[in-house]
Amino acid sequence: MELMVLLAAIRPGSDAYGVEICREISEKSGREVALASVYAALERLELKGLLASSLGDPSAERGGKARTYFKPTAKGLKEATNARATLLKLSSGLLLARGEHS
Repeated sequence: MELMVLLAAIRPGSDAYGVEICREISEKSGREVALASVYAALERLELKGLLASSLGDPSAERGGKARTYFKPTAKGLKEATNARATLLKLSSGLLLARGEHS
């Protein structure tokens, strides 16, 4: 879950917020994702130094509440890149197992 949240939070030129991240994961995975699990993962990723958060401006539509935005740190981008490379390496056997060639 943390990897999916980290990847969904990586948005060039803008910061992401919890509901948006949850929606992105749900759309890309085709399954429902609990918002609470996304926020728990965001908290863990921030504690690990992979994401940084900042408060936006309060808005009237949110009852004066400010949205918390998340963006990846340099360490987070490196971790995501390494995780992608590892997944590609590990999944190389999948095509062979299915009788396909790369």
